[in-house]
This record gives sequence, structure tokens and C-alpha cells, in this order.
Amino acid sequence: MFITAETIWSDLKLIREKKPLIHNITNYVVMNSTANGLLALGASPLMAHALEEIDEIVKISDALVLNIGTLDHSTIQSMHNAAQVAKQKKIPIILDPVGSGASKLRTMTCRDLMEKKFPSIIRGNSSEILSLIDDLTKTKGVDSTLESNAAICAGKILSKKYQMIVSISGEIDINIKDDEIVFIKNGHPLMTKVTGMGCLSTTYIAAFHSINPNALQSAAHAMAVMGIAGELAQIRSSGPGSFQAAFLDSIYNLNLDEIKKYLRVN
Repeated sequence: MFITAETIWSDLKLIREKKPLIHNITNYVVMNSTANGLLALGASPLMAHALEEIDEIVKISDALVLNIGTLDHSTIQSMHNAAQVAKQKKIPIILDPVGSGASKLRTMTCRDLMEKKFPSIIRGNSSEILSLIDDLTKTKGVDSTLESNAAICAGKILSKKYQMIVSISGEIDINIKDDEIVFIKNGHPLMTKVTGMGCLSTTYIAAFHSINPNALQSAAHAMAVMGIAGELAQIRSSGPGSFQAAFLDSIYNLNLDEIKKYLRVN
């Protein structure tokens, strides 16, 4: 699997050209930042949870994001209904297991969605990914308590069992397809001080996968773009508040020369 500045740039240009519609059934904490982040990338955001409109919304979308950050019974039902329609329509489904391992509701909701073979990609931190195969793993809120490389074995198991890409975010982002692994070494610690950056990376994966059928390459491209923009934003900011604005500007203005300069992948 080749990930280069040129392959990333090609996909980014296509997103900006096609403006894919990304349907997010996501948590209330990140809706605004997710929508703004997608717009800065060049995609079009749509947030819709109501059961009464799910079928219609999915049918006009180019990708579906299922984010379990603020679950309730109605949201879970909407996720299942949306995933069924998306699967029939053959549009990408990306799962974000926010806080999986912190409660049985979160963990079992994710496992149920995976058992039905809905997601083509799952993106989470180490603790979240490990919780999906190990009941003993605990998550500290929505933050990882483990380094990302600790979940590689779990990622391989999940990838093979459910035939999906597993993207593990951390200091090094790890993207897994069976035994094939792509490491993205971009990013900055300041990204952990802003709520919703992980959720944004999930919906960026959806945007890239909506225009690129290769799920592993799409996940790696999205994580690289996130990390590079984070590095650029840190240079232009003085703390978490200004970082948020600088990140959106960095995504919006990201170009091939910057990708070539900052990309670290193997």
C-alpha cells in the first residue's frame, strides 16, 4: 500500500471538487466542530438523528458516520436503521466507538453494529479498540489509557473477523487491514487539548472513503491530513483556543507542498 503526498493530494482535491455529503449520527458535544471541520476540508456535513427521516437522509448521502458518544435508545435505533439503508446503497459506514469500555451500553452497541457487518472502517483510540475484544479493558472517559501500539493485535483480530479497516489514533496513528499496517507519524500533543479531534478524524475518514473505494488508503490519507494540519496549526497558535481556529485554517489552505514537507508515513 503506497501512501504518498501525491495520493493524499489527489484525494483531497477530489473532495474539494465533489463536496461529498457526509451524514453524521454523532454526539451532541462535537456537532458544531465536526460540521465546521468538514466544511473546511471541502466536504458537506449533515447531522440527522430522527428515525422519521433516516431513510431519506441516508439515500442522498455519500458516507455515513456512526458516533456513539451520546447514546440513547432512539439514537441506537437510528444507527441501525441508517446502517441497513447505507449497506443496501453500498455507501461507506464508519464507526467511532467513543468511550467504548466505559459502559456496557457503549461497548455492546459497537459490538452489535460490528456483528451485523455494518462498518467498513472503525476509528478509535487504543482503549476503545481493545474494549471491543476484551471485557477487562477500561476506558477513562473518552480518553485512551493505553498507547496506540498496544492495540495492534486487537486491531488485527477485529480487522480479520469483521473484514474491516481498523484505524487506531494516538501519538502514532495505526491503520490496519488484516496483517497490513500503515503508520502515520504526524500530529501534535495540542490536538489532545481540544474536544472532538478524534471524532473529526473519523468523519474525515468517511469523507476520503466516499471518493476513494480503497478503505485502508482512505483511512491513512485522512489521518495524515489531520496530523499535518495539527502540526501547522500549532505553529500558528498559542493554546487550545487559537489552535481550533488555526486548525480549520490549516485544513482549508492545505496544499501539496505542505503535505510533501510534513508527511511521515511507513
